[in-house]
Amino acid sequence: MVTFSISSPSPLPPWLRHHHHHSPLGGLSVSYQIPPRNTTTTTTPPPYPLGLGLGLGLIKFRCFSSSQRQRQRQRQPPPKFEVEFERLFSNLNRDTLKREPGNVTSSVLLVAGTTVGAGILAIPAVTQEAGFVAAAGSCILCWLYMVVTGLLVAEVNIKTMCELGSGGVSLVSMATRTLGTIGVQITCWSYILIHYALLVAYVARSSDILTNVLGIPVWECASLFSLLLGSICYFGSQQLIGAVNGVLVLGIIISFAALVAAAGGDLHWDALLRANLQAIPASIPIIALSFVYQNVVPVLCTNLEGDPSKIRSSIILGTAIPLGLFLIWNAVILGTIETTGTDKIADPIQALQATNGVVGSIVGAFSLLAIATSYIGFVLGLSDFLSDLLKLPSDKNRPLPYLLTLFPPLILALLDPDIFFKALDFAGTYGVLVLFGVLPAVMSWSDRYSSDRVPSNIPELVPGGRFTLSLVIGGAGYIIISELLNSYMHA
Repeated sequence: MVTFSISSPSPLPPWLRHHHHHSPLGGLSVSYQIPPRNTTTTTTPPPYPLGLGLGLGLIKFRCFSSSQRQRQRQRQPPPKFEVEFERLFSNLNRDTLKREPGNVTSSVLLVAGTTVGAGILAIPAVTQEAGFVAAAGSCILCWLYMVVTGLLVAEVNIKTMCELGSGGVSLVSMATRTLGTIGVQITCWSYILIHYALLVAYVARSSDILTNVLGIPVWECASLFSLLLGSICYFGSQQLIGAVNGVLVLGIIISFAALVAAAGGDLHWDALLRANLQAIPASIPIIALSFVYQNVVPVLCTNLEGDPSKIRSSIILGTAIPLGLFLIWNAVILGTIETTGTDKIADPIQALQATNGVVGSIVGAFSLLAIATSYIGFVLGLSDFLSDLLKLPSDKNRPLPYLLTLFPPLILALLDPDIFFKALDFAGTYGVLVLFGVLPAVMSWSDRYSSDRVPSNIPELVPGGRFTLSLVIGGAGYIIISELLNSYMHA
């Protein structure tokens, strides 16, 4: 919120006391709240702007951020008149000077496209022991949890934009404002951990798929995949990268539709009715990882100009689409493979590829396309983050961040070709549940209940107060501690 204080030696006219104005550059809602006075004044507005006389003396406008406003009020009495502008900012094209607000449809697609990634490939493997019914329940619970944490990220992001007076607020800026130095360190390391672990998983799995298709060694496939897509990210323009990503997403849609059509007639419906509730906890980290989209929430808030209702709709609808996709995908895979009793297949997708040639080929194409789209996004995100961390100029691409992004995951994937599920589980447990589970709730707690916070009229996107925030923190903490204890016992 931006507050303009008006000081005038004489009373303001009635036309100024109750006036609402909408700026053509962004729908700026201006509400003038003027105390009534027993004074006779003219009711005709002058033909010139405020502050240029008005026969009333000089009207002065002073602009404060919310924190400055609080300090100003503590130092001196409030001004005679106060005008509040209830808007954050407008997305303004600097070339055309036209407002370019984001829309809900494109925001929903952004969230949905970010959510659908390589995590979907691991869902059948980690949920086959629990069965489809139990897995569907855990998917819905994880979806609700990740929607809540995404809304908490959005809430803190909007408040940070409001305080800083600009869009484009990153997770690091949010942590700096709400948690201080320690929070920033945890955020940075969690971000790096997630990205490296997922890039390792993507390279390992893509090399397996390409080896089966091309018949060449794993190290050649891994190098080919990393260098080809890495070169597109480094040398390609935004238009080229966008075009490549668009083609890959179109391929994902076509291959998924073909998969459902080809495998739908071979489903073993009785196999989908199995439920083993005891096996659910072990699958939660990877299922939660499959619903990661919170890294684009700051972009979403900027595109939608901090509008809480549009942001809430985009997050809920944008994650509901992948939820339906995950449920159908899991039903097709678990209902198509044949297991007996409690037998567990190491990788149901590979087993399906080996037993059913047509469906297996479609699954392989879908898997490779899903990995490629996620790989491009994570390479761009991590390279930008490392550039900022290394304080490199942003005028052009520098090779060092890309080298640090591409080669460590490639080396780790070649050292352990079977690292796919390990990397996903590690990222889901110790990365996602910290960065997009615990930290959003802790930041929101600090924003809402810290004594040194300036009161805000921005609505809470997640109801329930301290109880809801405690559930979010406790849920993530329980999974993390359980995984640590389980790893210790097996060691």
